[in-house]
Amino acid sequence: MIIKEKSSLDTFIPEREFSSLLSDAIAASGFEKKKVLAIIPDGTRSGPTDILFRTILDSLYGKAEKIDFMIALGTHPLMNSECLEKLTGISCDEIETKYPNTKIYQHCWDDRKAIIEIGIIKSNEISEISGGLLDKDIPVTINRAILDYDHIILAGPVFPHEVVGFSGGYKYLFPGISGPHFLHKFHWLGALITNPKINGTKNTPVRDAINKAVSFISVPITQVCYVVKNKKVHGLYVGDNQAWSAAADLSAQLNIQYIEKSYKCVLSMAPVMYDDIWTAGKCMYKLEPVVSDGGTLIIYAPHITEVSYTHGKYIKQVGYHTRDYFLKQWEKFKDFPGGILAHSTHVKGIGTYIDGKETPRINVCLATRIPKEICEQINLDYINPDTIDINDYTGKTDTLVVKDAGEVLFRLKSGEVPDIDKLYRTEK
Repeated sequence: MIIKEKSSLDTFIPEREFSSLLSDAIAASGFEKKKVLAIIPDGTRSGPTDILFRTILDSLYGKAEKIDFMIALGTHPLMNSECLEKLTGISCDEIETKYPNTKIYQHCWDDRKAIIEIGIIKSNEISEISGGLLDKDIPVTINRAILDYDHIILAGPVFPHEVVGFSGGYKYLFPGISGPHFLHKFHWLGALITNPKINGTKNTPVRDAINKAVSFISVPITQVCYVVKNKKVHGLYVGDNQAWSAAADLSAQLNIQYIEKSYKCVLSMAPVMYDDIWTAGKCMYKLEPVVSDGGTLIIYAPHITEVSYTHGKYIKQVGYHTRDYFLKQWEKFKDFPGGILAHSTHVKGIGTYIDGKETPRINVCLATRIPKEICEQINLDYINPDTIDINDYTGKTDTLVVKDAGEVLFRLKSGEVPDIDKLYRTEK
């Protein structure tokens, strides 16, 4: 059931109206005298998180028995006070003085004391869900804080996504506030299917796995899903999982751009909200489908200095490789976290591994402040960002320049999707 919805392909919802619509939906949801936990995105997602935060807080403070917030960091690093204030649009001092009973928590995925197991997806179930790609029991672990509340609000934008198909909804629980056990398994499942096949697809095995994990949660959940284009909200849906479904349908119309042809070179320019390759990898994921075979994609991000603030150690060990590079040497890589391997394959893109030779479909280059020797270590090409003049790439028939990349998915109008089976036929 959808409690409140409004959407438009052509016009955006002004911030004041967004707040009013959300406030009305909250008033109709029966949160009075209940302990409510609102789970919201971190700074790597665009949209009016500050308006969202303030509206939920003002609508429930003093009416609900308690209203607290948790930042769905997944495995992203903790945010400092300056970043938190920018995200929420409110100072820490104001929270303490005006809303003294409200707490803002940040999810710590690797804090064993914060994580609890709530169920197990049995091997036969995950095998059925994944079409046989996974066949072992998966513990479902999550931040134990959810047990302290009477109701959960999941709030955030819905975009095409490389692992799940479309983000938002229950994804703010898994991996938003989940433990590493389920997190690594479902990321690897997405990698096995491959980014070109799963990104921008609404119903996927990974989403089914998340839905199964959510079935172990007994606390009622209300979803606040909104659709953003060019940082403006075009749709707001509040309710159960139908709200997410409707938001995904609108996102498919607004956040997938269909183009006539593929390009030999794509300059994918990362916004500053992506501060490492772990997050800026989205600049590859969303554009991989429109790079020609043998072409080059450049992640242009002069502000980035790190591969990953959280997972850099592992990534520097395994490097960036195609899916089959890992699968055909599984004994060597099976003990690495699945989320690391998944990120590796998504950034490198699809390709083959035949007779000990890895052949990626396209070439991925980093034009960042990550040194050349590190790029070589992690198996990505390097371009000095200071040598790049955007004008040199603009207007060429074989080159596509995309500013603020990472949220809009690019596809070919023909419907053709890069496919590993086709690559194997070509290689052999």
